[in-house]
Amino acid sequence: MFKNYHIVIFKDRQGGLRKLRLRGWLSLLFIVLLGGLGALNYHLWGYYGKNRVLERELEEAHRVIRSADSQVLSLTGKLQSLEADIRRVQQFDAKLRVLMNIGGEASDAEAVGGSAEQAGADGSMPANPDYLSRHRELFTKRLHSLVDDLAATIHLEEVEQQNLVGFLRTNKDSLLSTPSIWPVKGYLSSGFGPRKAPIAGSSRVHKGLDISNRIGTPVWAPARGTVTFAGRDGAYGICIKIDHGNNIVTRYAHLQKASVAQGDYVQRGDVIGALGNTGRSTGPHLHYEVIVNGIHVDPMRYILN
Repeated sequence: MFKNYHIVIFKDRQGGLRKLRLRGWLSLLFIVLLGGLGALNYHLWGYYGKNRVLERELEEAHRVIRSADSQVLSLTGKLQSLEADIRRVQQFDAKLRVLMNIGGEASDAEAVGGSAEQAGADGSMPANPDYLSRHRELFTKRLHSLVDDLAATIHLEEVEQQNLVGFLRTNKDSLLSTPSIWPVKGYLSSGFGPRKAPIAGSSRVHKGLDISNRIGTPVWAPARGTVTFAGRDGAYGICIKIDHGNNIVTRYAHLQKASVAQGDYVQRGDVIGALGNTGRSTGPHLHYEVIVNGIHVDPMRYILN
């Protein structure tokens, strides 16, 4: 390998020749380099194969993570829906307590549960993929916190419901005599509280609810009681008043007609008249009032359905 070699090259046309001198160690070096390149190529090919496997595994891991993120977001939506359902149960519970005079905690229920808009506005659980990808750990902690809060709320609500059911069982008569349903079908055209009078134009307190519908729509008693007035009553037009006991009185104004007379005893759901447009009225509607201990209160507090 370390000898000198002469290579003779004959030219075809001119007939000349050319000698090329080649040393043996160069051949060895060429062989070594060729072997090294082969070994390096083999190593790189193996690395490439491993890299392809790792890429496929990484893609699969990303797919699993995306699927997990999607499930987490779906779970978050379900939990927020459950939170809203619990809030509605709490508000219904508060209304029952107002009806039964066992606390009058309507405002407290609102303070505890809050509104759905407030729950979404505080940014505590922004359920979107971008946020989740950037703050997955923080999002997971908040999700666990939400689950814990819901579990605690549900437990407390179960205790409250059991107490309430026990109270209702021993006070059935009181519940039957408490207004708790809409007195007529229709849409709410005016609520309880300050408003500008539609006829006089001055600002005054509206003492009840205005529920609009077609003339002749049946009007129901929202609870059992005794009719104390049925007839015309000035600006109220044809009007009915029902005494439900427990210092609760309801009034129904602007009727087309009254189907009951003074002294009649009615049950919840009985038809007592028909919606009309009598008295001082700007259109067909029922004016509905709830009076407790001589004071007008918001009838919405006494509507469960």
